[in-house]
Amino acid sequence: MKDFPRVVLKQGKDDAIKRFHPWIFSGAIKNILGCPKEGDVVEVFSNNGDYLGTGHFQTGTITVRVFSFQQLTPDFEFWKSCLQKAYYLRKELGFTDNSETNVYRLVNAEGDNLPGLIIDYYNGSIVIQAHSIGMYLIRDQIAKALTEIYGGKLNTIFDKSSETLSRMNLANSENEFLLGNKVENEVMEYGNKFIVDSEKGQKTGFFIDQRENRKLIERYAKNKKVLNTFCYTGGFSVYALKAGAIEVHSVDSSKKAIELTEKNILLNELDIHKHQSFQLDAMDFLKDIDQKYDLIILDPPAFAKHNSSKRNALQAYKRINLQAIQQIRKSGIIFTFSCSQVVDRNLFYSTVVSAAILSGRNVKIIHQLSQPSDHPLSAFHPEGEYLKGLVLFVE
Repeated sequence: MKDFPRVVLKQGKDDAIKRFHPWIFSGAIKNILGCPKEGDVVEVFSNNGDYLGTGHFQTGTITVRVFSFQQLTPDFEFWKSCLQKAYYLRKELGFTDNSETNVYRLVNAEGDNLPGLIIDYYNGSIVIQAHSIGMYLIRDQIAKALTEIYGGKLNTIFDKSSETLSRMNLANSENEFLLGNKVENEVMEYGNKFIVDSEKGQKTGFFIDQRENRKLIERYAKNKKVLNTFCYTGGFSVYALKAGAIEVHSVDSSKKAIELTEKNILLNELDIHKHQSFQLDAMDFLKDIDQKYDLIILDPPAFAKHNSSKRNALQAYKRINLQAIQQIRKSGIIFTFSCSQVVDRNLFYSTVVSAAILSGRNVKIIHQLSQPSDHPLSAFHPEGEYLKGLVLFVE
């Protein structure tokens, strides 16, 4: 077995990793032996010399992301076995051979015991996004393993790690194709068609995590006037129109998002006369919607990516929810979401309730929503629950 650099924890700082939590914080470290470089594999030991785990090293608050609690040398076969386990779970969940849905998340970082790695599948194309330099450095092994697991059925593998790594000043990387060169793809979700531009789109190209919540919209949209704010590619708008909404308005500040939304409306052969797009700031648009809508979707980008911005984020969540609750029609429905990881479920719930109190209207919570089954949450890493949602009924 290879001799790796060692990260030794302070006395009493090993409780979390003994409970299989995959993060080692810088403040828990006593010393580091062996001078590891960014992305190197290291082994974690207790102050008493007991082996605790193996992971990727990087400078920062989270110094080690543990991918194994058994002492081993992570070679190609190890990484392939991890990916095979992730694939098997999606197969058991019914995603790998689904005639209605051919887009799903294959690897959800800590939820699949691969911290720092996101892999999304788009109808024969795969997008990889590394959130740690360690995972980025093994991207070629990951691509090779994926081609073997899918048996040559993949058309493209696109590495889209540049943005996530450059924000942390971890790598001078460029997004690149590891297989093929196809940029745009057409996918299907519950029979609805969507154009995905992984190269230029947000995240990996499509918000797969909202699939079941988009499906839920069908239950409430018939004969309703619907407002979809922060619409991105118009997912909620497509589902609402398919369900029989009499009018749908899609709002986003991005010209590219509005163009994709309108393409997706046409792609699904929906009545374009029932849909209208607005390239405007959604926060501004919400200021004057007095009694126009029966159903409102609030799906903003992450207002807070770090604890330092949590307070401002909570004020933003309160403001948009207050505006929607105050101005929605009587007996209206609001789908409201937060994808900010630092704003936990209880905090988001409390913020929406505060907005409801300030509105002076009677508000009921009829659904509590989360990320879908192909975005699994490790029982030992509750921080992995980033998507929170509530469906409100406003009397």
